Amino acid sequence: MSTRTLYPAERGDLRLSFEYFPPKSEEMDAQLTRTAATLNAYAPEFVSVTYGAGGSTKARSLTTVRRLIDDCSIPGTAAHLTCVGATRAEVDAVVEEFAAAGVRHFVALRGDPQGGIGAQYQPFPDGYENAAALVAALSRSGRFQISVSAYPEKHPESSDVDADIDMLKRKVDNGATRALTQFFFDNNDFERYLERVRKAGISIPVVPGILPINQFGQVSKFAGLCGARIPEALSARLAHLDESPEERFKEATHIAAEQIVDLARRGVRDFHLYTMNRSPLITAVCDLVGFKRTDEAVVEGAAA
Repeated sequence: MSTRTLYPAERGDLRLSFEYFPPKSEEMDAQLTRTAATLNAYAPEFVSVTYGAGGSTKARSLTTVRRLIDDCSIPGTAAHLTCVGATRAEVDAVVEEFAAAGVRHFVALRGDPQGGIGAQYQPFPDGYENAAALVAALSRSGRFQISVSAYPEKHPESSDVDADIDMLKRKVDNGATRALTQFFFDNNDFERYLERVRKAGISIPVVPGILPINQFGQVSKFAGLCGARIPEALSARLAHLDESPEERFKEATHIAAEQIVDLARRGVRDFHLYTMNRSPLITAVCDLVGFKRTDEAVVEGAAA
């Protein structure tokens, strides 16, 4: 793969963040530690750790957050937090556990229904009824940054995009300071969405979520569950490469890098990358775009 960058202008004004999920085994834990150490070379603004609905991964999420803060020296680690399947008191106790571990940034989410994706959502008895209520509770102490979700192609449960934007505005009015989007593959969808968000009077940063496609079939399944559309032109570039890992890796790298570069040329400066806890594809994408690295030897080698 060529080491040239696709974005030859100054990259110092582009910022990155990464998402990780709590590992399920010692082997996966070691992999995440290696991944975080590798991607730290890009000096991310923050990294985030996901949290299972109803606290199903609370212990693993908390362990992962502590590991990233203490062992990997990432003080900007953000913890995802949901309000599904828990009372307000239980959620508040989780907040204090994460705060004691050094968390000062939460990604506040409603979470998937307890019956799974596609089931009807019902607020938990004596729980926070939605993400807007959770944001309000987090903001009252004044201790935390609060990021929330946004959906350029609308949340699967929403009646339309306007309903999504109305919910985003409620979250912002309650104290949200940043929105991280669901992954998408058509930048025109994001630009149209952002225009509508700004017209609604929402001024917080809306950070595009970027998912490099490691395996087309797997990502297609993810996209179907969350309502993300995969353009036919992109499908044509990847659908036939599942049995050709080297070619698939190269093509996936270029697709994600091209998406970031196009967004940068449209004025976007912040990018949130879904890592799947693996660094090779993320590193290849970041290097192809031309994101700065703290490892000067790598930078010089990439420029050769």
